[in-house]
Amino acid sequence: MGLLDSQSQQGYYQGNDYGNYQFTSLTDIINQFMVVYVGEDKMIKNASRTDVAFHAQRALAELSFDTLKSCKAQEITVPASLQMILPQDYVNYTKISTVDSAGIKHLLYPTSKTSNPTNPVQDTSGDYKLSATGTFTINTDTIVLDKEYSNIKCGMVVRSPHVPSGLSTIYSFSSDGTNTTIALASFAPNSFAQLASLTAFSSLENGIFDIEIANADGSLVHSSKSSYTAIGLTPVSANNFITVSSADASNIEVGMIVAANSNTFIPNATVVVAINGTKITISNTTLAPAPNVFNVNFISTSSDSDTWSNYKSVTSPEDQNDNYWPMEGSRYGLDPQNAQANGSFYIDCISGKIHFSSNIAGKTVILDYISDSLGTDGEMQVHKFAEEAMYKWISHAILSGKANIPEYQVNRLKKERFAAIRTAKLRLSNLKLEELTQILRGKSKQIKH
Repeated sequence: MGLLDSQSQQGYYQGNDYGNYQFTSLTDIINQFMVVYVGEDKMIKNASRTDVAFHAQRALAELSFDTLKSCKAQEITVPASLQMILPQDYVNYTKISTVDSAGIKHLLYPTSKTSNPTNPVQDTSGDYKLSATGTFTINTDTIVLDKEYSNIKCGMVVRSPHVPSGLSTIYSFSSDGTNTTIALASFAPNSFAQLASLTAFSSLENGIFDIEIANADGSLVHSSKSSYTAIGLTPVSANNFITVSSADASNIEVGMIVAANSNTFIPNATVVVAINGTKITISNTTLAPAPNVFNVNFISTSSDSDTWSNYKSVTSPEDQNDNYWPMEGSRYGLDPQNAQANGSFYIDCISGKIHFSSNIAGKTVILDYISDSLGTDGEMQVHKFAEEAMYKWISHAILSGKANIPEYQVNRLKKERFAAIRTAKLRLSNLKLEELTQILRGKSKQIKH
């Protein structure tokens, strides 16, 4: 014996697609709409399947935000960085909780009193630029900087009255552990043929001069507290890994940008994808380098602001409460939203990460979140309680976008759509009389303070 989908009871219980009968696929809704609602002597005389599919996807996305039940959740163990990457199909969260040893959730509360702002590099005058002091040597294309600059990449430009604008591009760099040396030319080559054809800068005089190092595209240079320079590395050859020392490996993290001097020709946008001891696997295969050894700057893609560093260094939420309401340790007047010890979080929309307070490190966190139900083909399904709301939504959307449709007809469909959505919300609220009665019994219980 089987249902309308021709699946037998035996096949259902031996499979793994349990409970799916409560849903209707978006493809079925589109097909049924085209059959029932579109045609002669019907409400919509003509409509392309493309239009119906578009409005069906929009209806599913909008209903997913506040009508359909969101069953999506992700569980992680919070690392020492106190950060969690947002899921790929994340739109908004419903709640974030920690889980204790008994499996009980403890709600975390968002904090609006902190953030992780961007921190562009500033000089001593407060201007947004990377300033340095360089030692120029006559008849050479190199400039020795006053210290080590770990966030320098090939392709950056040097601005100075002593450097011609057409020969100001950094095409190579090196470091001795104390100072960074840059070499300038007309462009940053990415092949041996280009290396042979570039025009190198030749200093016209000896001296120590102030310079500015900037991104070629005009964007601000951001500070990177996680940058690190590895010196004298083994050639990469045709393999996509770099061999470093154990001391270097301890300072390198997955996701860092790999910025090497141009003679190695490591492509732009190359990042660290894995670390296995002293072997650093990078995302792009490189050509055989000309020198026997070379230097690489490993630059973090996101820098921690002082605000975030200070927030995560606080040992407990109770200490943060003193910052919210400093009253010599008393709690009189404390905002109730901060009077809890579960922990807190905030979402950095720019980096796409959730930042947690320090007491969440090592704990299991569950993120319950909302998606638009359009992430994959398998997600494009609608609960049968909301199927009628989908039809009304599509009907109203199609007719409201057509010309010469009577206004009364559009308004009638708008009212029907509203009523269908309201009915779907009531059905999906899943209120049960016995459960509600049990909760209301607690109203008679006296609460002592």
